[in-house]
Amino acid sequence: MKTAVTRPQAQVDEKTGTGTPGGGPLPDIPDPRAVAPRDARQLSRHFFRRLAEVEEGTYEYQYARNTLIEMNMSLVRFAAGRFRGRGDDMEDVVQTGMIGLIKAIDRFELSREVEFTSFALPYIVGEIKRFFRDTTWAVHVPRRLQELRVELAKAREELSSRLDREPTVAELATLMNIAESEVVEGQIASNGYNSSSLDAALTGEGAEGGEAVLADFIGVEEHGLRLVEDFHALAPLMAGLSERDRRIIHLRFVEEATQAEIGERLGCSQMHVSRLIKRIITRLREGMLGELGCA
Repeated sequence: MKTAVTRPQAQVDEKTGTGTPGGGPLPDIPDPRAVAPRDARQLSRHFFRRLAEVEEGTYEYQYARNTLIEMNMSLVRFAAGRFRGRGDDMEDVVQTGMIGLIKAIDRFELSREVEFTSFALPYIVGEIKRFFRDTTWAVHVPRRLQELRVELAKAREELSSRLDREPTVAELATLMNIAESEVVEGQIASNGYNSSSLDAALTGEGAEGGEAVLADFIGVEEHGLRLVEDFHALAPLMAGLSERDRRIIHLRFVEEATQAEIGERLGCSQMHVSRLIKRIITRLREGMLGELGCA
């Protein structure tokens, strides 16, 4: 994360003057990131005090705020180290932690009488956890299920070491004091954390085993799905037919009545019913082709 370049104290004094209330000028720190953590804690108190005294938006305010950010970047690296091994780019984790650090600096007050490190770490860790919660799941699931997945993993590890086998759903539910249905729900939700590409190569076993892709082994083509668009295109065309034409279509294709039976109900010949059905179907077909841009 890029922060504004800290300005030498001479430039700060030149812009704001040295007669600021409540203490002397801020020390010039050429490389705040190189300050040792112990020294950073002591210097941070002085910079926070001056940050509360000077007017926001001035050069001295920006210098104090930016120096605080850079001096305390070691807190972000420390917090980010707890999340190693999750398969994510650590640079992204550190960048996210920097957001928490900046929020902590903007909200910290010396009157709280607590160390800034104790105040800032929950902000930094909270931002990193939010990052994992919102971005690392392949399929978004409710926060309740995300937290349940973590608790399930802890319970499964504990029972596996205790029983020397994989625990059952009932055993997990008893240990966690929840219903078995919640355990099953959490296990299903865990499948959404990681995903595999349908183009992922799979290597077969044996002499005849070759390479294939995952898509070859899951799912089948559902031909009925093709009818969905047809039904949506047909609906307004059916609505545009007359009441008699809709009744004829209903009798023929829903009730599966014969043309002779339809003629008896309508009081016309079977031949006339045949011509009517042909005319209605031709009209619907032309409307469908027109919807597809093929007319």
